[in-house]
Amino acid sequence: MASPMSGDKLILKGLKFHGFHGVYPEEKKLGQKFLVDIDAWMDLKNAGESDLLSDSVDYIEIYSMVKEVVEGQPRDLIESVAESIASGTLAKYPQISAVRVQIGKPQVAVPGPLDYLGVEIIRYKSTDTPN
Repeated sequence: MASPMSGDKLILKGLKFHGFHGVYPEEKKLGQKFLVDIDAWMDLKNAGESDLLSDSVDYIEIYSMVKEVVEGQPRDLIESVAESIASGTLAKYPQISAVRVQIGKPQVAVPGPLDYLGVEIIRYKSTDTPN
């Protein structure tokens, strides 16, 4: 049996949003930029052969869901934001077998230079452990 993360995937990379997530009061008041990358594994063979959007998943729909979560209800942890995006993606699109969500905070207050700090989670359609 193939791993749910093998083969074809949709890629949404470098999505940028302004949100109000964070543990500190300044983060919830002023907000900050969040960088989001999504990989969604699904079989794209039919879409490649038919050239029909109905045989794939519309990137704009995934983008809109991510935007709604990141720009929506403030949360303390970006882990919670990532989990909401991953679970929403798997629930809405049964053809997606696995999803990877990476969220970065480039404007975090740390004593040194950095590109961003963040999290990456991977979730699978089933509760079975992948091979």
